[in-house]
Amino acid sequence: MRKTSYALALLTAAVLAACGGNGPRSGDQTFATKFSSQVSFGDSLSDVGTYAVGTVAALGGGKFTINGNNTSINPELTGKNWTELVAAQLSLPAPCAAQTGLQGNASQGFLVPVTLHAGCYNYAQGGARVTNPIGPSNAATGSPLGATTVPVTTQIANHLAKAGGKFKGDELVTVLAGGNDIFELLGELSASATTAGGTALITSLVTQLAPGTANPQAGAAAISAAAQAAAAKGGDATAIITAAITAAAQNGNTSAPANAAAIGAKAGADATTAGLAYQAAHAADLVKAMATAGAELGALVEKQLVGNGANYVLLNNLPDVSLTPSAKAQSADTQKLIAGMVQAFNDQLKAAVGSDPKVLYVDLAAISRDQANNPAPYGLTNITTPACDLSTAKNPLASSLACNGKNLIAGDVSHYLYADTVHPTPFGYALIARYDLEQMAVKGWL
Repeated sequence: MRKTSYALALLTAAVLAACGGNGPRSGDQTFATKFSSQVSFGDSLSDVGTYAVGTVAALGGGKFTINGNNTSINPELTGKNWTELVAAQLSLPAPCAAQTGLQGNASQGFLVPVTLHAGCYNYAQGGARVTNPIGPSNAATGSPLGATTVPVTTQIANHLAKAGGKFKGDELVTVLAGGNDIFELLGELSASATTAGGTALITSLVTQLAPGTANPQAGAAAISAAAQAAAAKGGDATAIITAAITAAAQNGNTSAPANAAAIGAKAGADATTAGLAYQAAHAADLVKAMATAGAELGALVEKQLVGNGANYVLLNNLPDVSLTPSAKAQSADTQKLIAGMVQAFNDQLKAAVGSDPKVLYVDLAAISRDQANNPAPYGLTNITTPACDLSTAKNPLASSLACNGKNLIAGDVSHYLYADTVHPTPFGYALIARYDLEQMAVKGWL
């Protein structure tokens, strides 16, 4: 029944759109609510061009989808995300980025002055997290792109400063965030697990090799120092093992070179075990961190949006990113962890806003799961393959941020769900917009 209801919801929205307004009241061609503008907060899923500058613009990119108006190729290739599509259906001004610019590598064209745009109210930024200012591709991560990743809490503060501290009350305020908190937390866990594995690798090498040296205590010190020096230079496991074997031989373990393969295999297995053990031991920490982020976003909605006069907050929960091509490339355990992180975030987000009549909580997570299990009723032809060619030869950023009609994979990708391994195609965004509009009509806002 759930699959059928979701599909019907989208069909209903499409029919309403065709009738000219996604839900005017019977016999009345005006909306139940007349919105004055659309104000958006969030991340790349709502970003309409924060980074459409410098080299990114030169590459024909700027939004996290298939960029540009390619409707001459297929009507679905509009180049628009869901915030733009919702605004168009409500006859509101086209969203524009409240801030543009990059803080990255100047020689690569990624250092462009940050500019604030007074008449623009889409504050969403690719890489933005809920409260943490350091998101994916931020300059602080070492990324040459230098994305600004202004977090949602600051985005809201910036709008309130621009608007005199209050919402007028007739704006449609949209919120969608949380994905980058997952990506960064997973990255941190992976880095820490790698460190744990590296430590175990060296410990295993010392344990295996030192007893065969002329002076085991001195030999252990020499082997450890050699292995750590190789690691410090950025050497991989093979380089570290080679350095340890060499040091062992130099300190009297003459059998070490002949047994290098077995010693290396044992050390590698120990490293893998340690890394996996670290991940398993700290997985619950990530779930807890996402629960905190969900509660924080909910508090921002209640205290900073509704509490400052917003009467119409369209709050999309976090889609189930464990179903994206990016997640599907990970281990089964990692996919399960991601799903748990999504659930924890959404549970706390929903709890925080409760039944507030001024907030429309839209369950995109359930929709994304239904699309994965039952794509055909949504008009989806592919839910696993990125529509964009992500090879650096065709797409220097290897991201939908630089994807356009000239660097798509072969064939008709107009009804693919994903532009890259995470972000939707324009058709994918249209599905979000249609469902949001249908839910707004059900709530009586349209």
